[in-house]
Amino acid sequence: MIQRTRRLQVWFIRVCSGILVWACLLQLVSVGELWHPRLLTGLAGSTRMWVRVEDPLPPSPPPLVPAREYTSNGFLKVSCNGGLNQMRAAICDMVTIARLLNLTLVVPELDKTSFWADHSNFEDIFDVRHFIDSLRDEVRIIKRLPKRFSQRYQYQPLVMSPVSWSNEKYYLQQILPLFSKHKVIHFNKTDARLANNGIPIELQRLRCRVNFQELKFTREIEALGNKLVHIIQEKGPYLALHLRYEMDMLAFSGCTRGCTEEEAEELKRLRYAFPWWREKEIVSEQRRSQGLCPLTPEETALILQALGFVNTTQIYIASGEIFGTERRLAALRATFPRIVKKEMLLGPEDIRLFPNHSSQMAALDFMVSVASNTFIPTYDGNMARVVEGHRRYLGFKKTIHLDRKRLVELLDLHQNGTLSWNEFSVAVRQVHERKMGQPAQRRIADKPKEEDYFYANPRECFCKSTSCDDLLGPGNTTTVEPDMPPKNGFNVDV
Repeated sequence: MIQRTRRLQVWFIRVCSGILVWACLLQLVSVGELWHPRLLTGLAGSTRMWVRVEDPLPPSPPPLVPAREYTSNGFLKVSCNGGLNQMRAAICDMVTIARLLNLTLVVPELDKTSFWADHSNFEDIFDVRHFIDSLRDEVRIIKRLPKRFSQRYQYQPLVMSPVSWSNEKYYLQQILPLFSKHKVIHFNKTDARLANNGIPIELQRLRCRVNFQELKFTREIEALGNKLVHIIQEKGPYLALHLRYEMDMLAFSGCTRGCTEEEAEELKRLRYAFPWWREKEIVSEQRRSQGLCPLTPEETALILQALGFVNTTQIYIASGEIFGTERRLAALRATFPRIVKKEMLLGPEDIRLFPNHSSQMAALDFMVSVASNTFIPTYDGNMARVVEGHRRYLGFKKTIHLDRKRLVELLDLHQNGTLSWNEFSVAVRQVHERKMGQPAQRRIADKPKEEDYFYANPRECFCKSTSCDDLLGPGNTTTVEPDMPPKNGFNVDV
């Protein structure tokens, strides 16, 4: 009898404990509903638990494109040199060369020894997984060489620099045979190693595909760049001004107009400190008269006024630190007070994500420049040309390509009193009527350095036909009207 009573007591305790546990769970679920919608929401008639998610799940990645089947002739390792946009163009070229020669491409290494001393790796700037997966129908890309070809196993690849501006024939006849002896070739320089012209159209279009679609920035850079664009656009249309008045450019070009004697000497010392800047003794004024100097901030202010930009124009300065800092920006800021820079618009919590990473900061400038209503570079360097090409690809968005040689002549004539302001302004507009990013043929010259850069005007990628003559019709024009009334804060059509 006593034993039976004890069993009933145990049974009763278990039932009460079970009821208590269920009551506690239900109470927790109720509290969870109030505190956070993602907490557990109940145990309804089942021992299985689930999570209720109010926000939609992120879309699943698109299915991989079928991989191109081919027998690889070897491994191509590349070390890019230069700034972000020079390296960007080089990466597109290296993918194209790997496709031409049926090679396996190793994810490119980025320059860590240039003036900017940025130690970013490829995956710090670009979405490496998208890069590899999206191009698998054209070329096989791997993150690193197989172990048997590593330095650990004392394998020494052939290290070389391809000849600049080389065509398809050079790579097929002179580079491809080298892979029969050397399974790995390391290109230690990649700038301008593929010709602008004379390349089969399918390869030209592959260069464009890599540049415009497959070479994406990382999610972090994309998110911050889009945030920056949104902040600026909320305040209205804007001009992105690539004011290339930075220390490295002035030292490299030897341009010292507006600098003090101490500043000019500092730039000269810097030029001598970098052995790959071959030209050392430069006459600044002679270089300027040839149109080979970036415009100064003071000259830029006058040119923007002459082009019709009013003082309410919102201007984003797409560049690094201006040489001479705020002292040299004073005239430009006095004329156009709505000047903004990324450092002014982003919080310190955003900026500290990119300490001493100039290439990652340049990626933000690139995104803002591509999205702008009007883009004006004061020097035709790599960023200016690559941004121009992107803007053409997006529908020939207005990019004013300044004729610096003609402009310095007009500036001097105006400043010495020969030209009145009205005469100066009309002349500046007339010079640039056909320099605003309209559809145009690429200029071909005897010397590659004198012809138009492929990535500034990749016209083979804008049409389905092989001639692209339809892009040059009379309807595809952009002109500057001398007496155009202001529109959206600009006195030119934005």
